[in-house]
Amino acid sequence: METKKVWFVTGASKGLGLALVKRLLNEGYKVAATSRNAQTLQNEVGFSSELFLPLQVDLKNDSAVGAAVGQIVSKFGTIDVVVNNAGYGQLGTLEELSDEEAHENFDVNLFGTLNVIRNVMPLFRQKNAGAFFNISSIAGFMGTFPGWGIYNATKFAVAGLTEALSAETNSMGISATIVYPGYFKTNFLLKGSMRTAAHPIADYKEARELEKVHNEQIIGNQPGDPEKAAVAFIQVAEMETKPLHLFLGSDSFGMANSKIEMLQNDLKAFESVSKSTDY
Repeated sequence: METKKVWFVTGASKGLGLALVKRLLNEGYKVAATSRNAQTLQNEVGFSSELFLPLQVDLKNDSAVGAAVGQIVSKFGTIDVVVNNAGYGQLGTLEELSDEEAHENFDVNLFGTLNVIRNVMPLFRQKNAGAFFNISSIAGFMGTFPGWGIYNATKFAVAGLTEALSAETNSMGISATIVYPGYFKTNFLLKGSMRTAAHPIADYKEARELEKVHNEQIIGNQPGDPEKAAVAFIQVAEMETKPLHLFLGSDSFGMANSKIEMLQNDLKAFESVSKSTDY
């Protein structure tokens, strides 16, 4: 009988991370998961057994992440699949957001992911196997959302980092996948997962209008089902060949195609300018 993989999921007390952890445990996988509060995580998951290791970890702290990886290996013997899911949304135009607000979003969304990668890679290299799923967003592929610039930037950075990781580990039997979720019916757009600018500027009409659309039209009407996303994660993780780019949700899939069409149009329209700079 095939041995079930050991999963390590960050940011698992709500949203897609919580749905995934619950599904994995119900299917008999061993799961280590992190949150800012281990007891809250335990309560939300509602599962207590030797298959589950809830961890309270500050992902911004490299030493804390290293200690957590050590605990996982001590309990389960290995890690097979890593899902870098922890993160939050930061709204606010580029002018509105302070240095502190911008840096904090990067520290959690990007550098938390990097800390996990750095601490898991020695184990993956040792066994020449392992899979990373780094959660970006459709906003990490298509950035034309006014008032989302810093969040977009963190998610574009996750995508760029993962592309490099995929190339760096190609000969090691290790895979890296960028996941671009669209809108899923989770609490991501609610307080706690979404922060707004401390000092908004009224002149930014487009940003304020988009905030209103999210509050009045999108919340509660997201097309994505987190339970089906969990099934998709497990399905892809069991594939021998995994994608570098994985778009989740029909909205994400559609916006990705729109971005590709825009790129193709620009390439075609400005081909002569692009090529005019060669010797």
